[in-house]
Amino acid sequence: MKMSARNCLKGEVIGVEKGPNTATVKIKVESPGVITAIISKESVEDLDIQLGDELSAIIKSTEVIVAKE
Repeated sequence: MKMSARNCLKGEVIGVEKGPNTATVKIKVESPGVITAIISKESVEDLDIQLGDELSAIIKSTEVIVAKE
């Protein structure tokens, strides 16, 4: 996967909490520790994010984008 964002932290999903419209995904990374991203529930379902999955937290300015290979 290629992208323009350069701040990419890989880690393991340690929590997924779905609400009516959004979902909170907790990703354990080596440093600084845990990244928490609030993304749409639809994105969690489209990416089929499950506990234990390996993800990347892609940080650009004020956004955190979640990617799964």
